[in-house]
Amino acid sequence: MINAASKKSTVFQNIPCTLVTGFLGAGKTTVINQLLASKPIDERWALLINEFGRIGIDGSLLVSSQDEAVDKNSIAIREVSGGCICCTSQLPLQIAISRLLSDHHPQRLIIEPTGLAHPRELIHQLSAPHWQTALQMQAVITVLSGVQWQQDKYRNHDGFQAHVKDADVLVINRYAHLSDSDKQALQAWIGKLNTQVHIIWASTVQAAPDNESLATTDITALNNQLATPSHIIAQQRTVNINHPQKRSIGLRPPNTALSPISLSSAMPANEDNLVSADVELPYRYHEQQQDMILAGWRLPAHYVLRADALQEWLLKLPSWQRVKGVVHTSDGWLQINFTPDSLTTSTVANQLDSRIEVILQSEDESNQTDLNGASSAIDWEVCDQELMALVM
Repeated sequence: MINAASKKSTVFQNIPCTLVTGFLGAGKTTVINQLLASKPIDERWALLINEFGRIGIDGSLLVSSQDEAVDKNSIAIREVSGGCICCTSQLPLQIAISRLLSDHHPQRLIIEPTGLAHPRELIHQLSAPHWQTALQMQAVITVLSGVQWQQDKYRNHDGFQAHVKDADVLVINRYAHLSDSDKQALQAWIGKLNTQVHIIWASTVQAAPDNESLATTDITALNNQLATPSHIIAQQRTVNINHPQKRSIGLRPPNTALSPISLSSAMPANEDNLVSADVELPYRYHEQQQDMILAGWRLPAHYVLRADALQEWLLKLPSWQRVKGVVHTSDGWLQINFTPDSLTTSTVANQLDSRIEVILQSEDESNQTDLNGASSAIDWEVCDQELMALVM
């Protein structure tokens, strides 16, 4: 048994690994889709997605968005839902990576942490000795939205700045509206936070009505980063060696704030199990994480919701910061991706069920009113009734 385990462990050495980070709503999915589309046909890749909420959405959408020429069987996707993998214990991250490596034997791993993550803590975890032989950490790619940067609430937000501070490469998108002086100010702002970062000004092209892609030159620059070692992580590993951290060992109780009908926090964190979980539909959960309120619904596939009314209802939720979903509607299966700066919908392939997840600013941060002066206190049972009223 010892020999067998030893042989198995030697398989996973120096697997190239890339972090793709960015604040909530920055546009990481477009960048990740571009990376996956560039995968050599004879290689196996793995993607680890950290969803802040407890309903997996991004994994199925990433799979369905891939070009038909891409062999979906050669891209393994695993989701870790229900909190930030860099804020909780290291166990979810270790389990997720270990399962991806052992089950799929990938030749490259891409990790997408939630937009509310703290990249430095995640980098610290991946700099631990037990990952240094298994993973070969490549450049940390961070996506920054020019639209978000122009707003004080983002530019002065510690979490927004944290992603820039811990980036090897900064992919700036949504900047077409910026003047030359704005771009200079943005570069100066970046320089104060990170003097070593490499900047890619990424322009996008509309490859199809529902498919946004990066320009060819930007794709080449982005793909080059997959083989560029990370100096940010190399520096952190030096710190870990010279200044070892004291560690406490203990067990954390599961999150008890969830209602009894919500998904168990101990559920295996992968897309297949999230879809096929033995949970009676429809159901809803809600909870508070940091200064945000999270809520999500899963509905049976045969529930068809009125498309326009659903979007209007979502936009009326108080102090919403992000809305994501894949829903069976009167206009077919729609992917919904709303941020305060961008409202997009697109058609997707049929799914096993409908999923909606929203992130709202907590009452303390929003002063209990939204932009229209309405109260931000939420009666979730009323929300359930309103949502069910949209079913045709």
